[in-house]
Amino acid sequence: MTKLDLLKFVPFRMNRLAAEISTALSSEYRDKYGIDIPEWRVIATLGFRGVPCTAQSIVDSTRTHKSTISRAVASLLARGLIERVENPADRRENSLQLSREGKTMYQGLIPRLLIREREILSCLSPSELSHFEHALAKIEQGLGLPQTSDLPVDETTGAAKNRARA
Repeated sequence: MTKLDLLKFVPFRMNRLAAEISTALSSEYRDKYGIDIPEWRVIATLGFRGVPCTAQSIVDSTRTHKSTISRAVASLLARGLIERVENPADRRENSLQLSREGKTMYQGLIPRLLIREREILSCLSPSELSHFEHALAKIEQGLGLPQTSDLPVDETTGAAKNRARA
């Protein structure tokens, strides 16, 4: 019988690394703003895209369960960090965008998160970091994940379109 060594199994190792890195970064936004990881994922996605998008597109982008994103959206709406935007082409559909306060928070966090990212990756030499980033890009490409910041936008609404996995 073949034995699975979890500490050598790449999916397990990547999941463990992702969880540890998320936790390490979360102190930057949890301590100052009182937001949790799912709420940060919503804010980060909206801030990164810069255009309104649906909660479903945030689910697709972050690979976070729909109910988790729904709770995060409700909390952020109640706190005034995001706001709903009606789709003029289909009044039944709402998109989300950062509020003025949400944009200020997002912009204030970016430098701190980038510093923390550099600290976490400082164990790698510049060459190792380059190889690591290249390997990640190849895995993402192999899984059909977006490889560019240029996300498709609906010309009617200006909202980011959902991009299905390949």
